[in-house]
Amino acid sequence: MALRNDVRDVGVGTRRRQRGLAVLGAVVAAVLVWAVGELVLGYDMVVKPEGQQALELGPGAIVSFSLVISLMGWALLALLERVTTRGLLIWTVVALVVLAASLVPLFAVDASVGTRVTLAFVHLAVAAVLIPVFRLSSKQANP
Repeated sequence: MALRNDVRDVGVGTRRRQRGLAVLGAVVAAVLVWAVGELVLGYDMVVKPEGQQALELGPGAIVSFSLVISLMGWALLALLERVTTRGLLIWTVVALVVLAASLVPLFAVDASVGTRVTLAFVHLAVAAVLIPVFRLSSKQANP
């Protein structure tokens, strides 16, 4: 439990550094999962949404999507921490709902099972890094 106390008592600069590292970690985790699926296991990371052209999901797309969603999560948590005493709880619920919702389109696109599983793990990897670190870095974690 020493980690929780150390994180709870951090200043704004340390909190920003921890969250920045979490964003970086989430992006790296997403790219690593993609690389295992694409390069090691040989899954063709192409999805075809209904009525649209096929999309090649390369490392650039993975970096972009994971970076944008991570920064949006950080911004939402920072806003909620400022406007409500229940910001951390609200953010956690929203983060879990967004994670669940992000998995739904994987069932609505034309892609191989391996591609779908890899993309699901990409989503889970981002969440597995962001949610715990953002929670632990919150000033509301243990008042």
